[in-house]
Amino acid sequence: MGIAVGGVDLLSEKAAMMRECLQKSETITDNVVTILGSFDHRLSALETAMRPTQIRTHSIRKAHENIDRTLKAAEVILAHFDQYRQAEAKILKGPHEDLENYLEAIDKLRSNIQFFGSKKGFKSSDGIVVHANNLLAKAISKLEDEFRQLLLSYSKPVEPERLFDCLPNSMRPSSPGHEGDPSGKNHHSESHNNNAEAVVYTPPALIPPRFLPLLHDLAQQMVEAGHQQPLLKIYRDARSHVLEESLQKLGVEKLNKDDVQKLQWEILEAKIGNWIHFMRIAVKLLFAGERKVCDQIFEGFDSLSEQCFAEVTTNSVSMLLSFGEAIAKSKRSPEKLFVLLDMYEIMQELHSEIETLFKGKACSAIREAATSLTKRLAQTAQETFGDFEEAVEKDATKTAVTDGTVHPLTSYVINYVKFLFDYQSTLKQLFQEFEGGEDSSQLASVTVRIMQALQTNLDGKSKQYKDLALTHLFLMNNIHYIVRSVRRSEAKDLLGDDWVQRHRRIVQQHANQYKRNAWAKCLSIQGLTSSGGGSGTAGGDGGTGSSSGASRAIVKDRFKSFNIMFEELHQKQSQWTVPDTELRESLRLAVAEVLLPAYRSFVKRFGPLVESGKNPQKYIKYSAEDLDRMLGEFFEVVFGG
Repeated sequence: MGIAVGGVDLLSEKAAMMRECLQKSETITDNVVTILGSFDHRLSALETAMRPTQIRTHSIRKAHENIDRTLKAAEVILAHFDQYRQAEAKILKGPHEDLENYLEAIDKLRSNIQFFGSKKGFKSSDGIVVHANNLLAKAISKLEDEFRQLLLSYSKPVEPERLFDCLPNSMRPSSPGHEGDPSGKNHHSESHNNNAEAVVYTPPALIPPRFLPLLHDLAQQMVEAGHQQPLLKIYRDARSHVLEESLQKLGVEKLNKDDVQKLQWEILEAKIGNWIHFMRIAVKLLFAGERKVCDQIFEGFDSLSEQCFAEVTTNSVSMLLSFGEAIAKSKRSPEKLFVLLDMYEIMQELHSEIETLFKGKACSAIREAATSLTKRLAQTAQETFGDFEEAVEKDATKTAVTDGTVHPLTSYVINYVKFLFDYQSTLKQLFQEFEGGEDSSQLASVTVRIMQALQTNLDGKSKQYKDLALTHLFLMNNIHYIVRSVRRSEAKDLLGDDWVQRHRRIVQQHANQYKRNAWAKCLSIQGLTSSGGGSGTAGGDGGTGSSSGASRAIVKDRFKSFNIMFEELHQKQSQWTVPDTELRESLRLAVAEVLLPAYRSFVKRFGPLVESGKNPQKYIKYSAEDLDRMLGEFFEVVFGG
């Protein structure tokens, strides 16, 4: 119990000590708070005392800043005044002495106009801007004169020799052409088309390159001054006639349909060949060169560049295309088909370049004109093709072919068809455009129709002969010529072996008909047959069956009639023609194989009756060898083929 009481007292003492410590801590805290409050009061008083001084210092600083800004603004204004005076002095001198400094002065003048235009609070700014704008207008006017003068000074027509030097070697006038081409296709070449990638054209520099940057700077100043229309007019007036004159020096003429109609074919054909050459030179050299000049002078102003290019080239393009239109609209004739195809080819060849050079809305009329000409040429060529097929079938020429040789119409049509195959790629485009379908089958179909039309016409012409033998000889010669020509040309691949074999059989049929009609009467006079023996008779009108019983008078009459008939045939058919050597020999051999064995047999069996009488040579005039030699004189009148 005593221990417990002692413990409580100890705890009470400790608690009392803790209360005392807490009371002392509170007293100290109160004293610290009082001291800090005294400091705060003193600082507030100090801040209040310093505030007027701070305000005066801030005001002085602001005043200094305002003065600095004003001085700087004044310096800028004075600097712009100075620039203005310098620019004015240079502009008043004009651009001739120092064009680069003149352009620099215009730039500074524009900068001053912009600067003073933004200084609305500056009293003199409006007057300065008005004066500067007037000065700028005068400066731009002088620039226009300078631009015009420079452009005129260096815009000269391009001489033909210079243009020819820009062509690939194979296309220069000194290069061998395709002389003697009956189609007139002096400018057509499949090999050229196939190797077009390797052909390089180098457009000439129409204006010396060193002046183009300067012209660009002048143009840029005029555009920035809003003088696009005067600039366009200056460029068009300076460059348009230069291009036209370049083409005229080259030989380009502006012909209409009536002019074309009056020209002889040989002259017109030459002009068409030249036109094809001129189109290539104009697009690939002249217009390409002009496009380059436009792009460099008007760099950064695409629409203006396209507008200038369109206006400069319009007359020149029209001069070229008008001739093509005149040809396409002129009266159609078969000989024009090839030149129409040539013209169509060059327009197709140049199509992508025309689309590239004459790009943009401003050149749309030129692109459309070129496309329209291409379509018109294709349409006219297609119609001419149809005309030719019809003309072949209805050809009514009375050209006399008295010797039965190949008719001029046949050689003309065959040559025509041969030349068509030089244009296979072009015809492919035509057929696809107008008829659709697969091109080779279309060409084959057209070729078959032309051949059929020719044969129909030849059948009609063959009826003009009174001698059936000559009728068949004529048809044999002409169809053989057709077959031989087809076999030696690309037409064989299209028409096929069946067509060739079928027509070779027709040739043989006419050869057989010739033999039958020419020699049947001669052989029947004596009862001659190709058997060469057997029980032949001396005649079908009562001759005996053997030499011993035959009437001498009848035999003599048969020999005499044979001689007369053979001599007539020899005289007549020596004037006939089989122009093909192989066919001629084959036909002679076929006649000899029929005639000579039968004649030998007849002479052997009935000759003794005549030989035992008077003047046997009067009746047996020819030996078999004589007949063979005379047969060798048949069909020898050859005028060509």
